[in-house]
Amino acid sequence: MSALAATSLVTAPSVAEPFSPDPCALPRTAAHHSEGVDTWNAAYPRPARELDAVMVFLSFPDARPKTSPDELAADHFPATTRFFQRASYGRFTLRPHPLRQWVRMPRSSVSYELKRDWNPAHRAAYLRDALAAADPHVDFSRYDLVYLVADPDAPGVDSDATKVVNLDVPLRADGTDIRRVVTVFEKHPPDRLVLAHETGHVFDLPDLYHRPADGKGDWDTHVGDWDLMGSQFGLAPDLFGWHKWKLGWLEPRQVACVRGAGPVRLTLEPLGAGPGVVVAGAAGAPAFGLGRGTKLAVVRTGEDSALAFEARGPVGSDVAACRSGVLVYRVRAGARSGSGPIEVVDAHPDTAACWTDSVYPPLADAPVGLGESFTVPGEGVRVEVEGRTASGAWTVKITPG
Repeated sequence: MSALAATSLVTAPSVAEPFSPDPCALPRTAAHHSEGVDTWNAAYPRPARELDAVMVFLSFPDARPKTSPDELAADHFPATTRFFQRASYGRFTLRPHPLRQWVRMPRSSVSYELKRDWNPAHRAAYLRDALAAADPHVDFSRYDLVYLVADPDAPGVDSDATKVVNLDVPLRADGTDIRRVVTVFEKHPPDRLVLAHETGHVFDLPDLYHRPADGKGDWDTHVGDWDLMGSQFGLAPDLFGWHKWKLGWLEPRQVACVRGAGPVRLTLEPLGAGPGVVVAGAAGAPAFGLGRGTKLAVVRTGEDSALAFEARGPVGSDVAACRSGVLVYRVRAGARSGSGPIEVVDAHPDTAACWTDSVYPPLADAPVGLGESFTVPGEGVRVEVEGRTASGAWTVKITPG
């Protein structure tokens, strides 16, 4: 086994697989985790089938674990698998394979100087030592994803350091290249859905939060509660319809490309509606069977920009959503991860909601509600939410600018 220096942000190789001929499909750019959906970046595993993930539990000479590998595995599974099954409408299953023993690292936890902005040399040493220690116990050629889970009670372990490490030069173990590793330093019990967020990066999804320059401001001003890649604490953490399109979980007929000058009427199914999910229809009557209709409407606004429209409410993973309606957001394929590739447009900029629970109350009431109309600032695109169907879908009229 050989290992070379790791970097946390790298430009992936210029490889692609044809994906969508839709005229509203933005092109994938060289930006890290680009939101382009015209091709799939083949450097990343595509979550369109069952994928296998190994979990390796690392202990250190300077601490005796207070928890067991089984307890730490249960912190993340089956919750992470269930999240992706719901988000993908059953199209993707993540199968965990936890190693049911501790693997001893050769050096103390404090020696690796674990922290959010990890020194590359220390990060490379940690990965090299972890893979070497685990290699006698794990056949890495059998797995699509690798989770390295550190003893949460070791003195040098910092939960803020949890991240996906992308590799300039892949690690090599058991005859297979390992291009990215999820390094988990979460406390026990961990942050809610944190592993689902990090796994999203393994599938080429960007960070949607805004990181203040001094680290002291609000991190959730771009998307608030509305996507797991913004905050794992959000009230409505289901992935945006755009992300489901990118990952291949929406069929072409489920994405409506709105073009021309005249208004277009369409029916949007709730994004979280899928097999077995109960949706409140007209007059609050429960309805079943949603899941294969239109989920996403798109208006192209530029060479690498678009507006997206989707129906959100207390369905599926969004069961705690603060408000229901049609959510509007801007997409920029040229913006890199962490630099605002998606920004929710607030249809109620003068109000906020769910102050005690929302990660960012000003955007908690962002959706356009039933009977409301809204013109997107700077674009002139107008959306009117005209009604609900008996099955629980939303009828809308979109007029391009």
